[in-house]
This record gives sequence, structure tokens and C-alpha cells, in this order.
Amino acid sequence: KLPNFLDRMQWILKNKPHLADLVSHWEVEGKDGKHMMSILRKNRLKRVLNRMVDENEFLSDYGIRSMSKVYENEPFNFSIDGKKVTVKYTPAESDSSMFGGNSNWRGPIWFPINFLIVESLQRFHYYYGDNLQIEYPTNSGESRNLDFVATDLSKRLCSIFRKDENGNRPFNGGNNLLNHNEFFKNYIMFHEYFNGDTGEGIGASHQTGWTATIAKLIQPRMGSRSR
Repeated sequence: KLPNFLDRMQWILKNKPHLADLVSHWEVEGKDGKHMMSILRKNRLKRVLNRMVDENEFLSDYGIRSMSKVYENEPFNFSIDGKKVTVKYTPAESDSSMFGGNSNWRGPIWFPINFLIVESLQRFHYYYGDNLQIEYPTNSGESRNLDFVATDLSKRLCSIFRKDENGNRPFNGGNNLLNHNEFFKNYIMFHEYFNGDTGEGIGASHQTGWTATIAKLIQPRMGSRSR
């Protein structure tokens, strides 16, 4: 039903077999006769997720960190031209002037990556169904399918903006005025990225270009019920 796609796929299979071999068993049918093209299949995927959903590594109360928390106490050290360089887990603002010093991918939670992770897990579940379950979180002893994992990650991301039991929204970083003043408490700011440990908003506070994808994480569930 997709002749252009089929032609391109056949060309790749014929002319770039070394690349086609990286796509894991795309010809194998999954749930309800579905096919999937992915670098990862069950074994590789489970190994990746084992670390990603480990609360001692990437899994935060507020989403998936951009670097494992392991590197907080065990920094990665290497040398360039005789100069020793250290990369460590930094959950909030950057400690470097690199990229202007206002961007940090060594620990905080970024919505673009988290959004793609949630959507990917939903697609994997669409293919595998309940035949693929993982321990979630790692070392919890609880087995969950990937739809459950995607939903829980969405909830963690949403919790950045929701009030906790004390009426505080994590993205406000404990600011009493923003959390409780009648003129501020209901304003939601779409920060550029968020502290990997506390959920506090970091960087620009008007980053609707990607942080507003939080709406897409909420809407599908609401939409399915309304239909």
C-alpha cells in the first residue's frame, strides 16, 4: 500500500545491506501481525531500559535525566592533549561556560528527549503488547508492560507542574511567592529544562517550543476517554 516506501526499502536492502542488518528482524510479525523497524529489539531494549529506569541512574521522580546520577560520585575522567578533563552529573545549571553557560545536558530533565522516550515506549508496546515486560523501576521486583512505563513517565513529567501535598509546584523551586501568592500561584512557566533531582525549572522560562509538549502527554489519554 506504500509503493514509494517499498521501493526505497528494497533499494536499501539491495545496496546497503550492512545498514539493513542493523534493523533488528523487521520481517518478524508482532502483535496482530504488526511489523517494526528499530535498531532495538527485545534483548537490546531490555538491557537499555534496565539502566534507564533505574532510580540510581537515569530515572528521576520527574522524568528521565540526561546523564546517569552514577557520575555524581564517580565522575568520568579523560585526557585531551595532556589536559585532564572531568565530566560529572550536574542536575541543574551548567558549571561550565560551554555553549554560553546557559545550557546543560549532564543531568537535568529535558522535555524533547523525554517526549521521544514516552512515544517510543508506546510504539514498542503497540508491537509487543504484554509479551514484553520489564522490571520497573529496576530492582523493584515489579514487572510492567511498556505502556505502563510510558504512562508512569508521563505522570512524573506532569508532576513537575502539579501541586504537591503542600501546594508547591516543583518547577517553582520552593519559591513561596510563586507557589502561594494569589496573583502568581496559577501561572505555569515552561522552563527550558528542569533540575534532575528536584524538578525546579532552569534556564528560559518561556520555552514553549518543546516544554509545552507536556500538553501532548496529557491529551491522548483524555482524548481516548472522550471518544
